Amino acid sequence: MRNLSLFETERLSLERSIELTTDSLTAYGALYKHWAIAFSGGKDSSATVTLVAHLLKTGRIPQPESVTILYADTRQELPPLHNAAMNLLDKLRSQGFDTRVVLPELDHRYFVYMLGRGVPPPSNTFRWCTPKLKVMSMERELEALRQERGEKFLMLTGVRIGESAARDQRIAMSCTKDGGECGQGWFQHSSANAVADTLAPLLHWRVCHIWDWLVQADVDLGYPTFAIAEVYGHDPQDELGETEPMNARTGCIGCPLVQKDSALDRVVANPKWAYLAPLQQLRPLYWRIKQPQYRLRKHGELRKDGTLAKKQGRLGPLHLDARREILAEILAIQDEVNQRARAVGQPGVMLINDEELARIHELIDAETWPEKWDGTEHRGDMWLPEILPDGSIQPLLF
Repeated sequence: MRNLSLFETERLSLERSIELTTDSLTAYGALYKHWAIAFSGGKDSSATVTLVAHLLKTGRIPQPESVTILYADTRQELPPLHNAAMNLLDKLRSQGFDTRVVLPELDHRYFVYMLGRGVPPPSNTFRWCTPKLKVMSMERELEALRQERGEKFLMLTGVRIGESAARDQRIAMSCTKDGGECGQGWFQHSSANAVADTLAPLLHWRVCHIWDWLVQADVDLGYPTFAIAEVYGHDPQDELGETEPMNARTGCIGCPLVQKDSALDRVVANPKWAYLAPLQQLRPLYWRIKQPQYRLRKHGELRKDGTLAKKQGRLGPLHLDARREILAEILAIQDEVNQRARAVGQPGVMLINDEELARIHELIDAETWPEKWDGTEHRGDMWLPEILPDGSIQPLLF
């Protein structure tokens, strides 16, 4: 058993953490008629939504006039996590909660944006996925909810500072209420005309509390949360529970922003989810289509004075042939997964649904391009004469 450091007096137990969360929700929740909970399907937000539901059901915190649970569905989550999230939403809906699945606009969905409009896969220098798939859609839904309620509401999030056990009892984030400090949660107050004020009631929870609660919520309370811990690779034998599982930082299926997709690798290593292995072909595909032969290239843009414009030779969108080729490959991966799923009696996947597929074809047929591109540019792998800074041209020698 680990000894306490010089700066620790007592390690928080799960029971004590729940008490502090209850105090926080009681103090701030009573100030609002309407609550909303941001639910991503991850471990922290799943713990938050199930704990709040349990505390409301048992009467331990004030009952607002409404509680709305907003699930940000990017359509790119790991299938087991997405299935677990949908099952949890079904359970919460059966208990009377208002649950809403928030989807990106059709033209902003991952494959529609990439293959219909031709935008290359996201990169660390052009990370379009987060705003398009999650931020913009959630902001739109929050604005709509604010209009429905007619007043500012309380937004509950799963934000947590629990990586350092030594800080568990020293968390005292400014609450902005009467200049006070609060160790039970991070309260952020905004202007009267804002959409919502925000509270993170699990801010002080250690990671072991999250795992313990997810298991307890499943076994004792009937919430389908054990599968979430299983996806993350939580080891129930880790008695201290201080080590984050290997793939705790989950992302999209085949995320092109990482060097190794540990989350998906961990999932398919589980015999129950081995049928998802074809999804491992997605990340190499994303990296491949960033290459010049799949894209257009700017060349020969001159300023008004006749000199060469900047960023000559830069690669741009996916050309139409590339989009059709990649679409066929992705649909083949989807079909392979679903064939395996039927063989083992597991849920299938829908990387591209019928609505999205129809829109992709529509955009390709209309020869849709990103801004400042029109399809007349050269293919990225073409040999082209060099344009010198003064605008003169160095012809190809062969």
